[in-house]
Amino acid sequence: MRSSRGSTRWTNAFDRSWCVFDFDAMESDAARLEALTVEPEFWSDAEAGRRTMTRLSGLQSDIEMWRSLESRIADALELAAIAAEDETMAGELETETDALKKATDVAETALMLAGEYAQSDALLSIHAAEGGTESQDWAEMLMRMYVRWATSRNFTTEVLATTPGEEAGIKSTDLIIRGRHAYGLLRSERGSHRLVRISPFDGSARRHTSFANVEVSPVIDDDVDLDIRDDDLRVDVFRASGAGGQHVNKTSSAIRMTHLPTGIVVGCQSERSQAQNRATAMSMLRAKLLERQLEEREMERARLKGEYVAGGFGGSRIRSYVLHPYQKISDHRTGWETSNVTAVLEGDIDEFIEAWLRHQIGAEEIA
Repeated sequence: MRSSRGSTRWTNAFDRSWCVFDFDAMESDAARLEALTVEPEFWSDAEAGRRTMTRLSGLQSDIEMWRSLESRIADALELAAIAAEDETMAGELETETDALKKATDVAETALMLAGEYAQSDALLSIHAAEGGTESQDWAEMLMRMYVRWATSRNFTTEVLATTPGEEAGIKSTDLIIRGRHAYGLLRSERGSHRLVRISPFDGSARRHTSFANVEVSPVIDDDVDLDIRDDDLRVDVFRASGAGGQHVNKTSSAIRMTHLPTGIVVGCQSERSQAQNRATAMSMLRAKLLERQLEEREMERARLKGEYVAGGFGGSRIRSYVLHPYQKISDHRTGWETSNVTAVLEGDIDEFIEAWLRHQIGAEEIA
């Protein structure tokens, strides 16, 4: 009977998701934030208050979704028991089964967006790798792809620093993408991206392979505890390059900050004052240090499970974009593929993101 098979399908999916979903922690976090909002000094720091309210609203929305789904499944199971005795109820059960399957799919995808820092804004860094001018052009293509993706979701982007290539493209760029779940979604993009195409910079029209590396870090509040000592920092001041008018040419306001223990380097030239650029650079450094901690934690969990972990800190190849001799984009982690390369390069990457999220929670389609 189709309805019975369908109910087994979405109840298994729900159970699989629920067993790895730390719902108690989410409710506890929501209660803690709600208690903060009634304190007399809550709005003394307006920006901190705004961030807390955004976080609380997101948590409440997720809690409502899961509780509603749990209730609907319980009602549907009762309906299934009735339909087993009364065939006239089979049509109603089938309709509800299909609706619940769709709702469960949405919940499974949202599951990976409910983790630590998943709701945060994202610091996205792109670096040209092997390939010279070709890889620098590729890095700029990726930057354009992510900016267009962000725009399609009504997220905002802010370019913090960009180093242009000698002939074309960019050597590197750092930008913040702001929007709910920006980090939770974009963390799927960490790693090396490979491009194969006929190079527009090769007069002999030969095929070239180039690489660009993408790093994604959560933008975090100042109250997140990270041990950064002044003695561990080297701060260089220089003149900003690019847009900015006379201010760019007359002041040394750009900041480059190096964290000596890890070798992490960040820089900012988007603000008008040295103090503002320094504050932004420190925020970038905190994001990258936290991301490194999170990746080390993931790698340790995988090691304890006996799983192979390739590349660390965003260095493993995750995706290939082949434009010649055929057109296909393939994700090496999930096996997801598409031949619609134009749409992807224009920012339509949601299918790859969703495939990665499902891969992370072990979701499988039941035939």
